[in-house]
Amino acid sequence: MIKTKKQGLLIVLSGPSGSGKNTVCDMAKEVMPNIWESVSMTSRKPRKGEVDGKDYYFVSEEEFEKNIEDGKMLEHAKFAGNYYGTPRESVQKQLDAGKDVLLVIEIQGALQIKEKIPQALFVFLLPPSMKELKRRLRMRKTETEEKLMERFETAYKEINELPKYNYVIVNDKADEAARKLEAIINAEKCRVDRIEEVFLDTDEERLHEELVDKDLVNEPLDLK
Repeated sequence: MIKTKKQGLLIVLSGPSGSGKNTVCDMAKEVMPNIWESVSMTSRKPRKGEVDGKDYYFVSEEEFEKNIEDGKMLEHAKFAGNYYGTPRESVQKQLDAGKDVLLVIEIQGALQIKEKIPQALFVFLLPPSMKELKRRLRMRKTETEEKLMERFETAYKEINELPKYNYVIVNDKADEAARKLEAIINAEKCRVDRIEEVFLDTDEERLHEELVDKDLVNEPLDLK
């Protein structure tokens, strides 16, 4: 019998804007109750309907920079003049409690985490095609054509970082992509290097351990 590590698994999900990261994440959480999705911190102002502590932790730019200086950010980046990042303390607390923590973050932040925690699980989400990605971005109707093309060009650059991840999922249908994410997480937990210890549950197993641990020539073996 084996015992897996008590600490939870850190999962990093990234992909170009429009790849469907949040949708896939929400679906995966519905079937995997042990997953806790990390809430990011930002220095930007809340938008209408956003709730502090749920959508983001909203802080001032000065407070965010102080957190960076104090080493309290697991990763951070600056976009459009605003800071975004993952608070270290809340993630560590959930991992220590045995929760699997899912970070849905940009590639820049994911690569920072890879440098610090290479044993984390890194999953890259792709759209079925660049044509479909462009269609999804246009359907949002939240940006100008110029901004949309900027995002599209950024997506090409981000896809080049794919080899730095452990797994890739093509998000053609969100429910299928969520099932693949679930399968990847479950498979990762079965890896031998994630086993914490072996339970000695039979006389044969106990005897085997004694044979391995003892010098049979110089020390008598207790078979009682």
